[in-house]
Amino acid sequence: MSLLIAWPDEIYAVDADYMRPQLAAIHVIRSGDQVALVDTAHNGSVPRVLAALGEMGLGAEAVRYILLTHIHLDHAGGAGAFMAACPNATLVVHPRGARHMADPSKLWAGTVAVYGEADAIARYGQIRPVPAERILEATDGLEIDLNGRILQVADTPGHARHHVCYFDVQSRGWFTGDVFGLSYRELDRDGKAFVFPSTTPVQFDPEAMHASIDRLMAAEPTAMYPTHFSRITDLPRLAADLHRLIDAHVAIARAAADAPDHRHQIVRAGLCALLREEAQRQQWTIGEDALFEVFAVDLELNAQGLEVWLDSGA
Repeated sequence: MSLLIAWPDEIYAVDADYMRPQLAAIHVIRSGDQVALVDTAHNGSVPRVLAALGEMGLGAEAVRYILLTHIHLDHAGGAGAFMAACPNATLVVHPRGARHMADPSKLWAGTVAVYGEADAIARYGQIRPVPAERILEATDGLEIDLNGRILQVADTPGHARHHVCYFDVQSRGWFTGDVFGLSYRELDRDGKAFVFPSTTPVQFDPEAMHASIDRLMAAEPTAMYPTHFSRITDLPRLAADLHRLIDAHVAIARAAADAPDHRHQIVRAGLCALLREEAQRQQWTIGEDALFEVFAVDLELNAQGLEVWLDSGA
């Protein structure tokens, strides 16, 4: 069975085999005998991606760029391992994230604070540093030449201050990390996809997220490629849903602001109610138990992110 999910314009997705099937995609953009990878999931993704490249008749030496949308470890945890395996690769990452790829100690400490050390190790393995001379800072407006195929960088805060998206000029598609939300294939109905915001700690900024979504849409893209999980179209509808759901998240957080002793429970309950409402609004066919299993981690992280946002003085 092929590891590659093939999309138009020589764009592919590889299921990272992270936590569960179709949770995290590593995207492969091909231009002749060179490829760029977008996001890296965890260390265990390396052999899967190399095997997928083998299906394309390519080896690790074909990887010219590894493009990180941001440095949360479900996106960047495998970066050091991939860079060690791909001798010709340059790591591209937001300027705020570059130092954490060269020295991941603070990044690891933050991840342990969210998940606990045992869970963090089980999820990601040992995080490897990347030599600083192999890192290129993804400044806003930077153009990356992948064997003649141009990829443009856009600074897109909202999910995190160190978040960028990559625009493929050839396909007019954006690789969006988490800023254009989560789109799980379990929710698809009659080929129609849906989205849900990710307000993961610790840098959620709703106004910035609204602005980033508008910036992506201003390019009139043909598709978005979120890491969770791969290609979506019908973008005006999805963008409108995201704007509405971001505002709903903010309202849930603000309603809990005056109850510090029970704030987490109130926010979690509000997010669960919102997910049920969205299931009814969108007529998702997935059962409620399965729905909450799909979103189990995201609901907890979204709640934590909203609380950090409140504590920041929102």
